[in-house]
Amino acid sequence: MDNRSEVREFLTSRRAKITPQQAGLPAAGHRRVKGLRREEVAMLAGVSAEYYARMERGNLSGTSEAVLDSLARALQLDESERAHLMDLARTASTTRRPTRRRTAQPIRPALQQLLDAMTDAPAFIRNGRLDILATNRLGKALYWPLFQDPARPVNIARYQFLNPGAEQYMPELDDQRAAAAALLRTEAGQDPYNRDLSDLIGELSTLSEDFRSLWAAHNVRLHHTGLKRFRHPAVGDLTLAFEALPVPTDPGLALTAMSAEPGTPSADGLKLLASWAATLEPRYFGSRSNTDLDQT
Repeated sequence: MDNRSEVREFLTSRRAKITPQQAGLPAAGHRRVKGLRREEVAMLAGVSAEYYARMERGNLSGTSEAVLDSLARALQLDESERAHLMDLARTASTTRRPTRRRTAQPIRPALQQLLDAMTDAPAFIRNGRLDILATNRLGKALYWPLFQDPARPVNIARYQFLNPGAEQYMPELDDQRAAAAALLRTEAGQDPYNRDLSDLIGELSTLSEDFRSLWAAHNVRLHHTGLKRFRHPAVGDLTLAFEALPVPTDPGLALTAMSAEPGTPSADGLKLLASWAATLEPRYFGSRSNTDLDQT
């Protein structure tokens, strides 16, 4: 992905979201642009109009962190948007590297053991591309529909946008698609030369109009906690709280674990899900590393 176009489109999309009233500026007179004008952003950021125009044309090379902080405040960026701006600036200031394919990330045995020890909570490990690399038994049972899709590696975004069963399995599919596109956009800012990521984005852009629309919005997101809702084919509706934690020893990986509020129908549903998983053939749960997931 071209860094200059990414910077240009991100900054213009953020500028268009802010009204003069939100920025504390007068809104008198006819305005030809949606949101703030370039010179208004420059004034709010404390830089010259020419300097801001240079940045918005896609040139962040050499921009200081202080100026980026001022720009983030002027554009009222949230935490994830500010981090994305910093990622784009870092890429602009480094020597361009050729695109590369990532080798498969092996899951360390200690991580799989940790997953397996979490017997009452669905849990899995994913990478920034949203590939599911490892699960525990309950995690694979929860995400069973994804594993029935023949596409490999098992990928959350691909299932959400391209599998016709996703709408039934995920009652809040529009929100989950928006989150997935924002997470992929965030990952693209952090790792712009990842060929596997670019290939996935290209595949989704080609085959899904919904993805193309969401991708064009340039939204980014940090996805650490929240609620996920499922309509599981074996146990029905589940509302689960999730926590997504980075794995410090394995950069780029995140461990996600889910739980249900005690005494709720979803808590009963998780127990039923565990019983259902126990009826499945043992070969489906013998080993859950990334290699074995691709073979089930």
